[in-house]
Amino acid sequence: MDWQNPFSLEGKTIFVTGASSGIGRGIAVSCSMMGAHVIIAGRQEKKLEETLSQMQEGAHQLRVFSLDDFNCLSAMVSSLPKLDGVVHCAGIGDRILCKDISEKSIDIMMNTNFKGPVLLQSELLKQKKLQKSASVIFIASIAGESPSIGNALYSASKSSIIGYANCLQLELAPRKIRVNCISPAMVWTDLIYTGGLTKDELKADEEKYPLKRYGTPADIANLAVYLLSDASAWMTGSNIKITGGRN
Repeated sequence: MDWQNPFSLEGKTIFVTGASSGIGRGIAVSCSMMGAHVIIAGRQEKKLEETLSQMQEGAHQLRVFSLDDFNCLSAMVSSLPKLDGVVHCAGIGDRILCKDISEKSIDIMMNTNFKGPVLLQSELLKQKKLQKSASVIFIASIAGESPSIGNALYSASKSSIIGYANCLQLELAPRKIRVNCISPAMVWTDLIYTGGLTKDELKADEEKYPLKRYGTPADIANLAVYLLSDASAWMTGSNIKITGGRN
């Protein structure tokens, strides 16, 4: 009997948003290394080209678009082939004290971290872009249930996407399409500097983690590869925390 590696992504077409840098870039690179045909998306073409240059050689593609430009979603999705996996990774972060929250700051955060991914996913479903037994992943955050000062909007956006994913997995289960979330703690990307802390302050905080380090994009990418692969075929509706032991 022929044995096939259940962790391989050979023959799968994966769409990754937020692939210009950080976790999204790490996931795109890892998927390519595991044999997938990867379509990467983000705001900046130059940075997407940098991501492509780091990926395993293959017939990969890029799409330049902004998640908060809702008028372009339909046309962008129509350009996509049938997909075996989607990773909703695009997101922003900012720390704003509750007393300083405005309607504009709510819209900026929620449009990118919640409204954009939800409308994109809706369009993917309307245009029937997901193969049967596809895997959908949302990159959330432990901030969704772990409060910190000034992080109310970001926390709300991530807890909202987790709640949405919980309902989506029920609706897509009859088609064997799986939906899961990944909730990392602090990961060394440009996003962690939006809180105003210096690198030395972040390094000091890093020592408080039981494993004595923040995560890397590769740490998150390895988990994403598992969720995209057939190895996780019986896994849906999960929100997996990956935190280096930090609660």
